[in-house]
Amino acid sequence: MKEKNSFGERDREATERRLLDTIEKMVIENGFEKIGVNAVAAQSGVSKILIYRYFGSVDGLMAAYIRQHDFWINFPVEVLDREQLPGFLKKMFRGQIEQLRSNPTLKRLYRWELSSGNDMIVKLREQREKIGVNLIEKVCELTNYPRKEIEVMASMLTASITYLVMLEEFCPVFNGIAINQDSGWEQIGQGIDALVDKYFKNGGNER
Repeated sequence: MKEKNSFGERDREATERRLLDTIEKMVIENGFEKIGVNAVAAQSGVSKILIYRYFGSVDGLMAAYIRQHDFWINFPVEVLDREQLPGFLKKMFRGQIEQLRSNPTLKRLYRWELSSGNDMIVKLREQREKIGVNLIEKVCELTNYPRKEIEVMASMLTASITYLVMLEEFCPVFNGIAINQDSGWEQIGQGIDALVDKYFKNGGNER
C-alpha cells in the first residue's frame, strides 16, 4: 500500500508540473486573459477533473505558479548582521529586479493578480506580508530605527520595482530612465544602492 501511494504521489507531482508548464507556455504565447479550464486541459492533456482536484480552479493553478516563482515567498530568511545590513539590502533589492525581469510569465501573472481577489490570491498576499513584516522587524532590531519609517521605505522600494518591471513592456522610458534596457535598470540599482548607503550608513548605526 505504501509503494502504491508513493507511485500516486509521483504521478500527482508529474501532473502538477505538466499543468504549471502549460500555464507558463500559454501565458507567454497569448497572455493570461484568455486562459480557461478547457484550454488548459486541451493543451496539457490533463483532464479538467484533475485540474479542479489539484488546484481548485484555473485561478488556483495560476496562483500556484506565482507562489512557486515569487521572489518574496521564496526569499531565504537569513540572520542579519548589523555591519552587513547595507550589503544584504542591496543584494535583496537587486535580486527582486533580476528575478522579476527574467521571468515574463511571472510578470504577466503579477498584472493578473492585481485584478484578482480569490481566496488563493489572498493567501498568497498574506504569505508575502508575513515575510515582509518579519524582515522589517529584523531591520528595526538591528538599527533601532522607527518601524513606521522602515515600513514606508520598504514599501516604496519594493512596490516601485514591481510597478516599473511590469511597465517596461509598454513604457520604455520613465522619468528619463530607459526601463526597457539593462542600462536603465543598472541605473536604478545604483540609485537604490546609494539610498541604502545613505540611510543605513555605518552598517545601520544610529543617525
